[in-house]
Amino acid sequence: QVQLVESGGGLVQAGGSLRLSCAASRSFSSIDIMGWYRQAPGKERELVAEFRSGSRTDYADSVKGRFTISRDNAKNTVDLRMNSLKPEDTAVYYCHAQTLGYFGQNYWGQGTQVTVSS
Repeated sequence: QVQLVESGGGLVQAGGSLRLSCAASRSFSSIDIMGWYRQAPGKERELVAEFRSGSRTDYADSVKGRFTISRDNAKNTVDLRMNSLKPEDTAVYYCHAQTLGYFGQNYWGQGTQVTVSS
């Protein structure tokens, strides 16, 4: 089992910045994929950014150049720094962790609201 606890988020004006943080209850050495998803009202949950298989990172095209994912292996935390926020970034952001293999599982945080006003 992996518990994920998110912090950060809130209300910000367009062009502003926010940072989300996610703390995992388990060492990253036992987690294969770690990152952030988001879900806007009426839309499906989508990938924002994640670490895969070590240091490789993937970003959604819509956030490239604006968002940066980082992690602290000693603290088992993964952060999402969001700059130049746009109203279309408004969504509930979820921390995600995944273990691969036959007994692989997906884990989700409770979600944190990010609202960007125009």
